[in-house]
Amino acid sequence: MGGRPKGLRISKDGGQTKRITNQGDGGEQNRCREVNKNMCGLSWANQIRIMTDIKLNIKNLRKQIPQQVKLVAVSKTKPVPYILEAYNAGQRIFGENRVQELLKKKDLLPSDIEWHLIGHLQTNKVKLVIPFVSMIQSVDSYRLLKTINDEARKINRKINCLLQLHIAKEETKFGFSTREVNEMLDDSSFRTLDSVRICGLMGMATFTDDENTVRSEFHYLAECFRDLKTSRFPDNQYFTEISMGMSGDYIIAISEGSTMIRIGSLIFGERN
Repeated sequence: MGGRPKGLRISKDGGQTKRITNQGDGGEQNRCREVNKNMCGLSWANQIRIMTDIKLNIKNLRKQIPQQVKLVAVSKTKPVPYILEAYNAGQRIFGENRVQELLKKKDLLPSDIEWHLIGHLQTNKVKLVIPFVSMIQSVDSYRLLKTINDEARKINRKINCLLQLHIAKEETKFGFSTREVNEMLDDSSFRTLDSVRICGLMGMATFTDDENTVRSEFHYLAECFRDLKTSRFPDNQYFTEISMGMSGDYIIAISEGSTMIRIGSLIFGERN
């Protein structure tokens, strides 16, 4: 006579747990309802099936990708129980696109999760994520990088960052050009940024079924990384990451040198 449990038990630091039920303080309840709204309308049996699939999907992905390639589980729009299921399957790096959604989720989940900001970040929201974010992959302008540095310095943190390069044909995608990256690196003020750590590059390929286009764009990003590593960061032990490849093209990305893939639908299912 199973039925749906009254509360959600979430594993926290060192085995401690936190239970969010239908009783108690309204603030946390409302936040929990908001981040779990995508579960509305699903039967408990379907929710169990989806969460079982999440574990299997992560297991299968890890069999397919080289050990040195980092897996970022893209959890945007996904409810807390699904993220927790991935966490319980051993996943620790999660990527979110929107600051407000990330802020609603993070306190309901284990504190050892490494949160990566992978979507376009507005400068006025930087201060909201600086206290806890592990990496900002979507640094697409010098202005944004300086804002990250300024906010991190205020709380004595050093933030890992990837420079997002515009490699796709779509003009709607964000990112530096290689010329802009070199101009930034040549700027004397760049050397004063002591609260950010440049760890590599990130890029998104054109949304297309043409594998040759996707491959050429990933190849270009990897070439840019190698050129920058040789000419600009030869002695930088942190400049090691090429974040490229998503659910539809990660195999091509890995073959072109990706060290970090961002996977959403192949873990959590198609977006609602």
